[in-house]
Amino acid sequence: MNVDHILSVMNHYEVRYLLIGGMNFLLRHKPVMTYDVDFWIDDTEPNRRACEIALSELKAEWGATEEEWGAVSLMSPGWLDRQAVYCMASPSGAIDIFRNVRGLVSWSDSYKTSITGHTADGTAYQGLSDADMLTCQLCLEPESRKMDRIRELQKVVGQHEHP
Repeated sequence: MNVDHILSVMNHYEVRYLLIGGMNFLLRHKPVMTYDVDFWIDDTEPNRRACEIALSELKAEWGATEEEWGAVSLMSPGWLDRQAVYCMASPSGAIDIFRNVRGLVSWSDSYKTSITGHTADGTAYQGLSDADMLTCQLCLEPESRKMDRIRELQKVVGQHEHP
């Protein structure tokens, strides 16, 4: 996985995103196994179009069905409007795009408390805050929660109750 390339392309096209999920946790806390890069995008029409262009540059592939699977660069503008979550493949790694995130009020509210970080190679990214990452974990069904992440995030944000 080439997270630096993925982040660089998203940054180049000025996609307004927050890095969420395992990659955000990995870059800021502890090494964890993650197989994709999760982005929560500002769900505005101009930002969705910028994201579509960035995903084309990344040679991402997606399809609502197996029969529709293909290069996003061949899809008509507006394809990112079709659903709330997208799981894509690209030569640089798997990419998931979220237009909303369960448990969080709004992208703009989360952006205000987000963290600016850098990968080991120096690529900048905007990541979900620890408090918002914890909220997301606690909103999952109990069997889907990652307890190691919850414990770490509770320490960081000063919450010690157990879900």
